[in-house]
Amino acid sequence: MTASPEPTLSYIANTDFLRDLELVAQAIESGNWRPDFLVGIGRGGLVPAAYLSHRTDIAMLSVDHSSKVFGFADELLLKLARLTAEGTRILFVDDINDSGSTIAYLRDTILANGGIADRLRFAVLIDNSRSIARVDYRARTIDRAIDKDWFVFPWEAVAPRSRLVGEAQEMPERLG
Repeated sequence: MTASPEPTLSYIANTDFLRDLELVAQAIESGNWRPDFLVGIGRGGLVPAAYLSHRTDIAMLSVDHSSKVFGFADELLLKLARLTAEGTRILFVDDINDSGSTIAYLRDTILANGGIADRLRFAVLIDNSRSIARVDYRARTIDRAIDKDWFVFPWEAVAPRSRLVGEAQEMPERLG
């Protein structure tokens, strides 16, 4: 078995994170659709959602998808599906839309359980144009066919380099 290549870790400065967050906030505020709740997607979307909640004065909820604890996130997604069916508008927030699998899973689960599509939106700081999922708000767009860097957000920068490299190498198709 061949080892995955050593990834290029691209550390995002806190000032760049704040700039990106402001771009997302402005995009939300300039439109005619305002969410009733922001939902931070655990783990990477929790910090951006908290900042965005303070910036926009929109209440925040969270759903933990990254832990992969069977059934944990699904119970919360069923509640969110019910909320959208009752008229609540929900904006999910994540750090990056890379492969799109997280966003697709969340959207599909909510819609399959009675959720209403036009009351559901997604926002990210970085959006991969080749993702299988589309988002409604983004600060910047990358093309994974060209940009193979592994982005390290400010809240991840405290992790040991070995862990960051290991996480990146779990998805070798994203690396150069």
